[in-house]
Amino acid sequence: MDSNIENLLGQNNLFSQSAIDKMVEYGMTLGKNIILAVVIYIVGKYVIKKVTELFRKLLKARNVEASLATFLDNLVTISLYLVLGIAIIGVLGFETSSFVALFASAGVAIGLALSGTLQNFAGGVMILLFRPFRVGDVIEAQGFAGCVKEIQIFNTVLTTVDNQTIIIPNGGLSTGNIKNFSTQPNRRVDINVEVAYGTKPEEVREILRKIVAKDDRIMKEEAVAPAMPMVSMGASSIVIQLRVWTASANYWGVMGDTTEAIYNELTAAGIEIPFQQIDVHMR
Repeated sequence: MDSNIENLLGQNNLFSQSAIDKMVEYGMTLGKNIILAVVIYIVGKYVIKKVTELFRKLLKARNVEASLATFLDNLVTISLYLVLGIAIIGVLGFETSSFVALFASAGVAIGLALSGTLQNFAGGVMILLFRPFRVGDVIEAQGFAGCVKEIQIFNTVLTTVDNQTIIIPNGGLSTGNIKNFSTQPNRRVDINVEVAYGTKPEEVREILRKIVAKDDRIMKEEAVAPAMPMVSMGASSIVIQLRVWTASANYWGVMGDTTEAIYNELTAAGIEIPFQQIDVHMR
């Protein structure tokens, strides 16, 4: 009986010693891994800092739009920290493939849920990179016209001439037609002048020449000399079109002032400006 008890005690001591050895070995391994993870974190954080600083300088050198530069900076920083986190998890002994699969699945789910938002984001990136228009340009797109006040990642903000704010998603804006009125330094102003039948076109042209000569905003150079062709014969009038060139910034001023001057001068000269009418003959 005594020998059996001694054998049992010996086995228990052996198991205890083995367990202690394993625990010590596990603790030493875990400690090494923790120290290595801390070192990787410190070094990785320093590397990320240097990489992001270099990336910011690159964006600044390329004159990337401020809103896009901020977004790309945040995207690169988050991605690098995500890679660093996965590396630290792997050093600590955890299976990283499951984490990668989890992140991938989450990315797919988020992408499906935010498909429209991601389309607007992609459109914003394309607009900021290729710059079909800039802040301050006057554009017409998606059925709206106004001055570009702000280009954001997901939307573009326009201000109309009557001071309304229009917010257009970048997805459709980047793939649709855009009319930019500010890319060219000069624009042509076309004004249709309708006068009654029987009016001599040369008399009208003489009045138009005097109006054009008085306005210094209208270009007089030979390449952009004012033109005054008769463009059509309507139901109740003939139409002479005044075509003049001016700086883009003066477009609306020239349009309004010249139109008013034409009306005043034609009225003073006794030239009839007809309205649409129908002659009815009774039999």
